[in-house]
Amino acid sequence: MDEALRRPLASPPSPETENSGEPGGIKSRLLRPQTLVSFGLALAIVVFLVARLNINLHEVWVNIKNANGWLLMLAFAIYYSTFVLRAIRWRGMLESAGINAANGYNMPSLPRIFSILLLSWFANCIVPAKLGDGYRCDLFRRDTGARFSATLGTILAERLVDLVVLFTMMASAGLFAFHGSMPSEVTNTLIAGIALICLGVVALTVMMFGKDRIARFVPHRFREHYDHFHAAVFACLRQPIMPLAISVGIWALDGCRLYFVIHALGANLSFSLALFVALMSALLTTLPFTPAGLGVVEAAVIVVVKLVHVDPAMAGSIAVVDRLIGYWSLIAIGALLYAWRLKTDLRAARPAGN
Repeated sequence: MDEALRRPLASPPSPETENSGEPGGIKSRLLRPQTLVSFGLALAIVVFLVARLNINLHEVWVNIKNANGWLLMLAFAIYYSTFVLRAIRWRGMLESAGINAANGYNMPSLPRIFSILLLSWFANCIVPAKLGDGYRCDLFRRDTGARFSATLGTILAERLVDLVVLFTMMASAGLFAFHGSMPSEVTNTLIAGIALICLGVVALTVMMFGKDRIARFVPHRFREHYDHFHAAVFACLRQPIMPLAISVGIWALDGCRLYFVIHALGANLSFSLALFVALMSALLTTLPFTPAGLGVVEAAVIVVVKLVHVDPAMAGSIAVVDRLIGYWSLIAIGALLYAWRLKTDLRAARPAGN
């Protein structure tokens, strides 16, 4: 294992550092003008789409009201089961990077890692630019003493694995769903995916073969952080089988979630189309303009589902219900978990006898 990752368990962080990634930090970001503008942009996209496609909101409500509750509950359970798989995968990648009990880290249990992931997704849902990934690193550092930079390296490796698997499955599902003749809207999404993968491959190649050259441009005080980040990324990617296999399972379950949502609403669409739309939505959540692609994802789902001759009201119903599960429920559950974490951390920080 790379020696850069070996270190004794860190001493407890100072109070100033302790609060760096706590709820107050999220609250301050939530009230920043950039965040408020991003929510305004999302609302503008939705309003424009409803008006442009002449979506009957009453019909959308009727479709949702008459949906099969059992199938929706199944879709909900499937969605949150993916976080269990994500927790297992991340724990394995942390192990590969040497961030484990054997190297002196106070590793959290699987349920604790699950809660850290939920909180990071919650942060991504309320602030733009995927800042939840940084929040995940900070929460993990507070629990374990692991270096922020090394933890961030495991997350970058996780994202790269996800992107490769997501795009491969999305392209395959699109070919099946559209019988080899994909509309221009779908083709443009695939081109965006190819561009992201190419960018990732180029960045990895430069990091791999140009480590020392890149290090020359890194300020001296950050050089050690860069070494830990670099070591963690490639330690994870040297053992890709487990992350790749779990990623396939995660994205397949994402397709199952949307498939059950579609059928709960009474639409009759193929699993290949459901998988394509679910993965396209996941890809669009990476856009930094709005929190978790709010507005952009809903618009893309409606546009693509309409391509297979689903009426606008049903397309809108599918988009609304799927985002209720994959976005709004995360905000509700994440807010409760956030409050619980704040309460327990404040209790732990309180001096004995107080």
